[in-house]
Amino acid sequence: MIISSIDRSCSTVSIRRDAWRSKPRHDGGGRNAVKILIVSPYFEEQGGGVERVAARSGEALAAAGHVCRWAAAVAGPVGGLPRPEHIPLAAWDGLSRITGAPLPFLFPTAFRRLGRAVREADAVIIHDALYLSSIATMIFARAIGRPVVLVQHIGLVTYRNPLLRTAMRIANRLVARPMLRAARRAIFISAAVRDQFGDVAWREPPLLLFNGLEAERFGLPCASRRARIRGELGITDKQSVLLFVGRFVEKKGLSVLRRLAASLPNHHVLLAGAGPIEPRAWQLANIDCIGPVDRDRLADLYAAADALVLPSHGEGYPLVVQEALACGLTVFAGLDSARADPGAAKFIHGIEVTPDNSKVTADRFAAAIRRSSLERNAAASAHALATYSWSTMARSIACELEERP
Repeated sequence: MIISSIDRSCSTVSIRRDAWRSKPRHDGGGRNAVKILIVSPYFEEQGGGVERVAARSGEALAAAGHVCRWAAAVAGPVGGLPRPEHIPLAAWDGLSRITGAPLPFLFPTAFRRLGRAVREADAVIIHDALYLSSIATMIFARAIGRPVVLVQHIGLVTYRNPLLRTAMRIANRLVARPMLRAARRAIFISAAVRDQFGDVAWREPPLLLFNGLEAERFGLPCASRRARIRGELGITDKQSVLLFVGRFVEKKGLSVLRRLAASLPNHHVLLAGAGPIEPRAWQLANIDCIGPVDRDRLADLYAAADALVLPSHGEGYPLVVQEALACGLTVFAGLDSARADPGAAKFIHGIEVTPDNSKVTADRFAAAIRRSSLERNAAASAHALATYSWSTMARSIACELEERP
């Protein structure tokens, strides 16, 4: 039933095929616009940080005059899908529910749809290597000579489960590295992740290109807005507010957050996101589980909070860290995130995360939080707003996709 409903909804995408196949338009600089296929694990409605980056960078490419379509797995009915530029790929998401890792398994119809989309595109952008959709797209693109830019978000994820941890190491060696070699250009959004793949024999040297930022939405909040939002949330002026934004899965450090909230009962902890772990079941009085939020509400949460807490591991450069910096928040994050942008490292409290010992990790975060004044940092905001730009990211990617002699 799910597969057939997705297939029926996918048929509406054909209304844009004529535009997709039409003669190239020109971008603002007089060059031919590129018909770009973007491939990510999920769409933004079902995904996390990777999908938010795919969405925002795709919007910036479209704003620059390029024609973009986006293919991603859909494991069930999703509100608002499909939009004309979406190519939903029917998938089973059982492995994701079992393991907590995003592992959509594509059905045969999805591969056929993906192959057709690659043929109709001029060029392809793949977000992260270790997904069936990414691997299939690379194979299709290489077979017919379509240029591919591979944006690698994460490196090694040290899962607590030894089987998952071993599988991740093997997959990085046997899949991620060959995929990175096969791409016309590899782009890393984190210096720390780039360094993990330093042994790859590149076709061309990889680029370090940070995610962008919506400067009109994320910035230092005024006092009146902060007071209003805290009032709506029932938070007093004297309470310190810790914010977590992300998927409720093991990799994001949910077990650490549980212990951290219990050890800091006078701190109000806001959790924004969704996933297989249910924080409400912890029955901690200082936790407020808000659920998924849109970008405007997320900006409100940054305004209300005093600090972002992200005890995750195996990260690239989470978009929420960049947004929190732009809002002047104190940021406590794992070393992966703290080392992603060398220029921002001085603004981030980088804390070692021990994946198989949540108590030790929670104690480290709690000690760092107790030592901090949790004051807004205007210098961090200025760095983020000056450094992170979706339009800059889009221009760099588009340059890699243009025809070469």
